Order: sequence, then structure tokens, then C-alpha cells
Amino acid sequence: MKLAAPLKGVPPVYYGAWLLVACFLLSLIYLSATNSDALSFSFLGSQMSYSVTAPASSTASSNQQFVLSWFTVLGICSAGTREKEGIERSSPCDLTFNYCEVDDRAVLDRSRETAESLNNNNASTTVDQLQRSPTTKAEMSDRSPLCDLSNYRSDTCEIKGDARVAGKDSPSVVAVLPGGSSVQSWKIKPYARKSDPTAMRNVRQIDVRAVVDHIAAVPRCDVTHTAPAVVFSTGGYLGNYFHDFTDVLVPLFQTAGPFAGEVQLVVADFKFWWVGKYLPYFNRISRYPIIDFDRDERVHCFRHVLVGLRSSRDLIIDPASSPARYTMLDFTKFMREAYSLDRDHAGGARGRRNPRLLVISRARTRKFMNVDEIARLARKVGFEVVVAEADFGGVANFSRLVNSCDAMLGVHGAGLTNAVFLPTNAVLIQVVPFGKLEWIAANYFRNPAREMRLRYLEYTIGAEESTLTELYSRDDPVFRDPESIHKLGWFTMGAIYLDKQNVRLDLRRFRPVLSRALKLLRN
Repeated sequence: MKLAAPLKGVPPVYYGAWLLVACFLLSLIYLSATNSDALSFSFLGSQMSYSVTAPASSTASSNQQFVLSWFTVLGICSAGTREKEGIERSSPCDLTFNYCEVDDRAVLDRSRETAESLNNNNASTTVDQLQRSPTTKAEMSDRSPLCDLSNYRSDTCEIKGDARVAGKDSPSVVAVLPGGSSVQSWKIKPYARKSDPTAMRNVRQIDVRAVVDHIAAVPRCDVTHTAPAVVFSTGGYLGNYFHDFTDVLVPLFQTAGPFAGEVQLVVADFKFWWVGKYLPYFNRISRYPIIDFDRDERVHCFRHVLVGLRSSRDLIIDPASSPARYTMLDFTKFMREAYSLDRDHAGGARGRRNPRLLVISRARTRKFMNVDEIARLARKVGFEVVVAEADFGGVANFSRLVNSCDAMLGVHGAGLTNAVFLPTNAVLIQVVPFGKLEWIAANYFRNPAREMRLRYLEYTIGAEESTLTELYSRDDPVFRDPESIHKLGWFTMGAIYLDKQNVRLDLRRFRPVLSRALKLLRN
């Protein structure tokens, strides 16, 4: 089928040239009939014109692009033509240069509509994102309270942004928020035993407030810090060796450890002597002098503040609740580094000497009444034996003694807390006093020992091995019904089974425990 009759007198070879000229003339007619800004697009309220007029000095390639651009508008040129000419396709809209390019297969009556639609949709999205950004942040702040009161051991608050810490007469931590944020406040006692009212009576309360700048009175900064801060208390039960670790040292490691020393400690109920007792620990956990929250009159400003200490369980770190996924194995490694202890693993001297056993003696309650006989038995079994009372004042020296041993033996009590200094794979032997105390022994030392990668052995004494037989008849509920004593409350139970009881081990019955410990170490 012929589209047109041949032009008289015109050679066929010139048909293509005439067609090209005709298309060009049609494009000029189209331009004159349409709005002069047909290819001008609006972006964020500004008119950005994309000119298609080629300068006089354009190269042949530029001229081809000029012609093909108009062919695109008229729907005459195909995608194959553009690819043939080597012109790369781009995304519909380029917001970097503020223009859009229409698909080359668009027909005439849809080209401008498509271009403007693509451009306007992208521009609207950008404007919406810019306008919604502050609101979204405020909404996120409202939905995410600064303080978490859900943990049964401790309340914690975390402030990122403008945080101001004021102690002395008005103990408070103020989070300065942008306009549109919610004003909130909390009363926090930053000590990791919040369910114990006796302990919490000795902990200072701190007001944590979220205020909006320019609305509420905001304390003026006296000192501005670049490091983040952790605010906590050294009140409560501190001074008791076990609670030193469970209530502060382990939770503080869990909270401040991820900062690798770049953290400022702010301490309420500050006890200088107590910090001095654990000085190697504090020198490693933070590179900065401690701020005495109760006596420092200055307002300290930070970009990141944590109030309260994260805490899982006694002598246990749950990696799921630790931002750095810490475990107790990480804590024991930290303690060995802080106290410059040599041995990471037990049994390193196997074949050169007998494994070393530390027997923890006690001066008052729950003490071994036949400690010398126990030591002789352990030597017969194959141990090198050291008998020592836990030195709760000279922690550094005693930590070196503990770390030099492959096994540790003691009656349930604070002295077993020194297991944190034992090398990995060492053996901990806990002697459980009479009186249904297995659950206490498990929670305080058995479970933590396993978390520290220690081998754990337990020996529960019988009534005949307890000095309670010298105080109560065998028909007394103390022996007949220990559970009834537990029902009388912790203090009554503790006064009998923990404070009045000493231990005289049955050596024949106890010997298999020592043999088992030796076998674990040698294998």
C-alpha cells in the first residue's frame, strides 16, 4: 500500500530529506500554538526552565539530540532510534537538576501531562518529607518515654540530645526537648535493687524531667562534656561484698562498659572509701574523675546521659538486655584485665604441679569447724591447698590469690563472690548449710558460676554436720520442718540458718566431691 504518490520531478533519494524538513516545520508550528513554558516545570515553588534550543556552536551530536527531542514530543521517533544514536535513558525525574524527562514513547497529547505528573509527585513527596520531619521526631519522642520502669531490679532513663545534670540541693537530670514534645517527669532512685525497700531507703532520689526549651526554666550549663554520662548511687547495701558486685559493679559494667572508658561517672550517695576499695575497676571503666553528685554545685551538660544501671539478675548478665550483648564471661575477663591477673584458664600448669585449691575460711558465721582436717583431706586427694579468709578490704591482693588457684571451696556466703577472679574452667565448690537453702545457693552462686564458664559442684550438709544441733533439739521445727521457718520471713530464717549455723564436714561423705573436682581439672 502506497502512503503517497511520488512527487513529480523529485528523485526518490531525497524523500527522506523532505520528510525531515516537514517534521521540523511541524514542530515549529506546534511550538507557536502552545504555551511557551510547555517544558517548564515547577519544583518547590520555583520555575525551572529546561531549554531545548541548541547553541550555535553545538556539535553534530547536540544537533541530533535537538531534532530527536522534538521527534519525541511529536511521537514520531522510536526508542530504537534513540538507542541507535547512543542516547542513554534516565529515570523520569532528576531532582538534582530540577527537571523531568518524558518517556520517548509517549504520544503527543500525554507528553506534557506525564512530565508534570511525574515531577509534581516527586516534588510533593520531597516537600512532605521536609515538613513532616520535625513532627515525626516529636511523635517518636512521645511514643518512646525517656525512662523505663518495667525492670524489676532497676529503673533506668536514657537521654540523647541536650541533657543537664544538677546535683547538690536540687538533684535532677533535665532533658531539653524541641517544641511540640511532651513534658514528662519521673522520680528515680538509681540503684539496682528497687524491689528491696530496706536497700532503697539509703538511695537518693533524682528528678528526671523532660522540658520544652523556651517554656520551662532550664538550668544553665557550667561545664559541657563530650563524653556521655552514667548516673548511679553507691548507697543501698554497698559495703557488703556480695552486694558490691550484684548491685553496682556488674550492672555498671553492663551499662558503662560499651563506652570503652569514654564515659563520665556521676555518683550519688558517694562513698570515697568504697570507690577506693575497687580503684582498679573504676580506673578501667572510666578515664575521667568521678563527679560527686551530692556535693558538686555546677550544672553539667551532656549529649547523652544514662540514669540508673541496667541489671539482669544477681551476678548474671542477660545478653538480650545488654546493648553490647555482654555476658558474665565478658565481666570476668574485664576484671582480670582491670586487676592485671595472669591466668585466663585453669589447668595451665597440668603435669607440672597439682591443681591448687583455695579453701575460703570464715571468722564468724557459717565457718568450717574442721578446716584443718578438710585441708589435709584435699592434699591426700591430690590438691595443693591454700586456706585463706576473704580479704574484703584488700581486693587487689586477694584477687591475685584467687586467680592463682584452679578450684575454690567455701560455705555459702559473700566470700564465694570472689569466683569472678577465678580463671575460666576452674571449679567452684559451694557447701550449702542445712535448712532448705538450695534455692538460695542456686540463684546466688550456682547459676552465676555456670554463666562465668566455671565447673560447679555443690555439697549440701546433713543435720549432723550442722552446729544447730547444739542449739535446737532434733524435734524442733528447725530440723523437722525448715519450710515453716522460711514462712516466717527472710530475717527470721536468716537469723537461724545463716547467722547461727557453722559447719563440720563429714570427711568420708565429702571426699567424693573433692575427687570429682580433681578429675574435672585433670580431664
